[in-house]
Amino acid sequence: MKTKYIVSLVVILIIGLIVYKLAVNKKKLNEKNKQAPVTQVQIPVKVAVATEQLLEINIIKTGNIAPFKEAKAVAMTAGTLTQVRFELGDQVKQDQLLAITDTRQAQLELQKAETDAAKLRNDLDTYTELLKGKAATQEKVNEIKNNYQSALNQVEQARKKLSDAAIKAPTSGIISAKPVEQGVFVNAGTEIATIVNLNKAKVQVNLTEAEVYKVTIGQKVKITTDVYPGKAFSGTISFISPQADQTHNYLVEIMTDNTTQSILRSGTFVYADFSKKTQEQLLVIPREALTESAKNAAVYVVKNSIAHLQSIQTGSEMGGMMQVISGLQAGDTIVTSGQINLKDGTPVTVSK
Repeated sequence: MKTKYIVSLVVILIIGLIVYKLAVNKKKLNEKNKQAPVTQVQIPVKVAVATEQLLEINIIKTGNIAPFKEAKAVAMTAGTLTQVRFELGDQVKQDQLLAITDTRQAQLELQKAETDAAKLRNDLDTYTELLKGKAATQEKVNEIKNNYQSALNQVEQARKKLSDAAIKAPTSGIISAKPVEQGVFVNAGTEIATIVNLNKAKVQVNLTEAEVYKVTIGQKVKITTDVYPGKAFSGTISFISPQADQTHNYLVEIMTDNTTQSILRSGTFVYADFSKKTQEQLLVIPREALTESAKNAAVYVVKNSIAHLQSIQTGSEMGGMMQVISGLQAGDTIVTSGQINLKDGTPVTVSK
């Protein structure tokens, strides 16, 4: 009995020792498996403050002078040029006689048409009198009347052909091309002169999509050229193309007076300065603060050393500054450098 008691006691001690050992080992394993506390690292960033200011739109483009008007004088009828009354560089007035084609054939046709018309006029008078005496029929009188009307049309056509032999200037200006000489035969539609009107200068420039929405019809533009150093011409935007070309540029035309003292010739390269100051305070931030393109604009706003990703709506870009239409307020601190390492809620530290 005593032996059995001793054995039971030993077994209980051994079991207790095993339980104790297992508990100690479990405690050690739990302590090993405990993760070390994570310390959040503050990302160094550079920042700027969203501010309101008057922005100046700076757009200076290279363009060239195009003629205010350019017209071609052409022969209206075929024939030999019997007279050419102009030379290259001549200043001509609108409707001034430039050249004459051979009129002999036209004169003969006019004489024949007038003779035929006169004969039919006499016939019409005669048969009209005979009709009164019932010596002619109404049908015969009507036939002669129709023939007489056709003859009158022939006379008008012959006179027009004779008149068309005189080639006149379609506009005032300077003769810039003379492709024919006196004595050559020309067909109807042959160009005999090109006339350039430089009373006004038309400056043509191409603006990008971002630039074209910053200019308006009637806006004043300063025109300068290397040809006249230190001299500026005042121009006004007269046309903005409603459609882009294949390179997604928009043609803009600017009209400016062309003085005889400082004449701007067609083809001259010029600089068109569209710069102007806005008339209202605009909220702006540096362009580099954007995390993506201006179409999907977002910035990181720093509050209490935490970077918060904020979507914004942008407007014009001028001089490296981007207009903010919505999403920010004046005084907001935004990240301008270091965004690549950030996500929404990242702790940051501002570096100088």
